[in-house]
Amino acid sequence: MSVTRVPIQPIKKGSMLKLWLGIFIAVVAAAALAWASLRTLPAVETTASGLQITTLEAGEGPSPVDGDVTLVSYEGRLSDNTVFDAAEQQAMPVSGVVPGFSEGLKKMQKGGKYRLKIPSELGYGATSPPGSPIPANADLTFDVELLDFKSEAEIRAMQEQMQQLQQQQGGPPQGAPPRPGN
Repeated sequence: MSVTRVPIQPIKKGSMLKLWLGIFIAVVAAAALAWASLRTLPAVETTASGLQITTLEAGEGPSPVDGDVTLVSYEGRLSDNTVFDAAEQQAMPVSGVVPGFSEGLKKMQKGGKYRLKIPSELGYGATSPPGSPIPANADLTFDVELLDFKSEAEIRAMQEQMQQLQQQQGGPPQGAPPRPGN
């Protein structure tokens, strides 16, 4: 049996420099990609009260205030990711929910999607809501989409228009007793 020997060619001058330059460029490119991906993570805003708000998708326009009623889709989770409540197109008065949720609603804009991390003292605190799976002193996380909001005056005006329309179409006036047999 014979062994064939293949001579190894010597490395050309400048080849090592090109190899190291290529490695350097690859490292710089990887670092730039890593830095760019960190910049695309959503920013978390922590308010003075301790509420954490993450903007997942920015909305547009003004934010609701205490006298407004919002229309939201949301999912509420406990710290172990157990979903305790969820709703599509739920009407909620800004001032009629737990303090942390109310504070979060006032920072949202129509069409936006947000994550609220509500510490227990801004949620239900040391008491558990009756009949609820939320334990006492539970921190809550909500993913919320603000679909729309209107002032209470706008909602009352819309209700009055609906009542007038119903009366014009022959419906019973509001507060009238039901007809016999109904």
